Amino acid sequence: MTIYGIKNCDSVKKALKYMKNAELEYDFVDFKVTPVGEGEILNWLKQQSIDTLFNARSTTYRTLKLKELGLNDNEKANWLAKENLLIKRPVIEYNGKVIVGFNQDLYDTVFK
Repeated sequence: MTIYGIKNCDSVKKALKYMKNAELEYDFVDFKVTPVGEGEILNWLKQQSIDTLFNARSTTYRTLKLKELGLNDNEKANWLAKENLLIKRPVIEYNGKVIVGFNQDLYDTVFK
């Protein structure tokens, strides 16, 4: 299992705590230390919609004033690769699946 995110994100903290409590092993990739490229993002988009992966509620989205640009899906995907902090967190790769965000009920179903 690989968990992608940033250490100071509340949703990522919840996910990491969940995994620790469930005694599940994982590798953590911090976007700030190891940026995720376009290839990985395109792989995630095979399972998740751009609207699920693209965090239009983030501070980064507002700071970059992306709403004003009226981005299409391809442009959103390009921005995710350029600015990983626009990715909704955490992103978890597990047994060929891609899970986005923290959702305890979903985690209970998938990981237990």
